[in-house]
Amino acid sequence: MKLGRWYGSMITLAGAALLAVLPAFAQQGEKWEWKAFAPKSEYYQELKTDTTQTMKVMGQDVKQTQEQTFFIKWTGQEPKDKALVVQQKIIGVNMKIDIGGVNIAYNSLDEKQANNPMTDFFKKLLEADLKLHVDPEKMVVKKIEGQDELVKKLGVTNPQMEPLLKSILSEEALKQMAEPTWGAFPPADKTKKGDTWTKKSTLNLGPIGTYDTEYKYTLEGPDKGGEKIKIDATLTYSPPKDKAGGLPFQIKSATLKSKEGTGHAIFDKAKGRIESSTMTMKLEGTLDIEVGGMTTTVELSQTQTATVRSMDSDPTKTKK
Repeated sequence: MKLGRWYGSMITLAGAALLAVLPAFAQQGEKWEWKAFAPKSEYYQELKTDTTQTMKVMGQDVKQTQEQTFFIKWTGQEPKDKALVVQQKIIGVNMKIDIGGVNIAYNSLDEKQANNPMTDFFKKLLEADLKLHVDPEKMVVKKIEGQDELVKKLGVTNPQMEPLLKSILSEEALKQMAEPTWGAFPPADKTKKGDTWTKKSTLNLGPIGTYDTEYKYTLEGPDKGGEKIKIDATLTYSPPKDKAGGLPFQIKSATLKSKEGTGHAIFDKAKGRIESSTMTMKLEGTLDIEVGGMTTTVELSQTQTATVRSMDSDPTKTKK
């Protein structure tokens, strides 16, 4: 929140103290209301995920690192059937993957981007145009428009992958992927400091498996720029019940659980949106994977940190 300029002798000890408390004090005068999806409104998000993964296979360690950044534009539409309607569009992708020394990189903002096996896939991803219908009371996605078109566009890059894409990019999966954008927004009766609430999420990715996550939120009160909400999460993975479904391997069994899941979000009452969030999740366990009729046990250790920043202007223009 902008407080104006302070000059010369006005910047005294008392002025500095007042400056420190004003943002929080001003926030207390605002109601808890989700305003970000109002008709014709626009805002942008930068979603960054850093993942470090170590797999031990037949006594050998294979290390993988990933840096993924997605730039999202949200545009509010006219409400329909008592639901908020918002357009979700990916406007930029920057990804670096290192799997055992094999590197794959893609940056849609780089005009000199060299082609690699993922180039066509990401270009089609940037053509995705989804419309989400959100229940304004429960803040859950009721339905999504554009899911079939997204799968078809991505399937063109590799027709053999289309059955897999239909599974991992199902309407239900896309709902679960979108909801963390506002997941920390509290229920109407949980807006006092110290209030807690919980949510459960089930992300079924077909032949990849199912991720069940339980979130616990705690409202910690005013912080710089808004209200701080503590997040604790517990994740449990279940192997797929179906066949490989287009994958060259099949996960037969697994004991994979989170060892740590902590983070926080900042809600801006004036703008009515999550202004920023960060979440770190550590997973450990084993998976039995079948390849070509042979089953191998894989020991997995993974640390993933996800950060989100909201902004009013297009971040891809400045990053270019």
